[in-house]
Amino acid sequence: MKTLPPVRTGADDGWSLVVPLKPLALAKSRLAAAAGARLRPRLALAFAEDTVGAVLNCARVRDVAVVTDDPVAGAALAALGARIVPDSPAAGLNAALAHGARAVRAGRPHARVAALNADLPALRPEELTRVLDAAGDFPRAFLADAAEIGTTFLSAAPGVELEPAFGGASRLRHLSSGAVEIGIAGVDSVRRDVDTGEDLAAALALGLGPRTAARWLTAAG
Repeated sequence: MKTLPPVRTGADDGWSLVVPLKPLALAKSRLAAAAGARLRPRLALAFAEDTVGAVLNCARVRDVAVVTDDPVAGAALAALGARIVPDSPAAGLNAALAHGARAVRAGRPHARVAALNADLPALRPEELTRVLDAAGDFPRAFLADAAEIGTTFLSAAPGVELEPAFGGASRLRHLSSGAVEIGIAGVDSVRRDVDTGEDLAAALALGLGPRTAARWLTAAG
């Protein structure tokens, strides 16, 4: 039987994932139509908790850095085991991701780093493992979202800058930047980000994480 190599013992073993999160009051604005103004920020936090929880249960992951200035989200995600990095650039998503990658490599200069969306409430650790294994073959690699327009994951090998270009039609931007697109099948949970009620229904079909399920299914009756 093939065994997985240990990834949590050495200083530069395993991946460090950077997860960005807006202040909850501003997060997931497009979900308001389906969830309502009161539930929307609670769902945004639940998405992030389920994402980070799944990441920390992935065999290839050494640690998670969450870039956020939200004190409620920061406390909740730190309690799960994430490192909280203040969003000192305060200049948008890509600046936050680059800042998070720098913070990781300030302590581990040769870290393998990947950016991951915070809105993957159906994320499965074993599917993330497959994505990370595929990404490890390239200097930079990315995974398109379920719509094949945006990006949910971007990686950088040791010594390579992350160069994030998330937002909107980021798949084409990452391709143009030289990143290799990961084309493996069977990793739907890593591609299923949630911005709308339709997205949430698709994530529900995959199987929501426990925190999102508790909030959404209770609200839905």
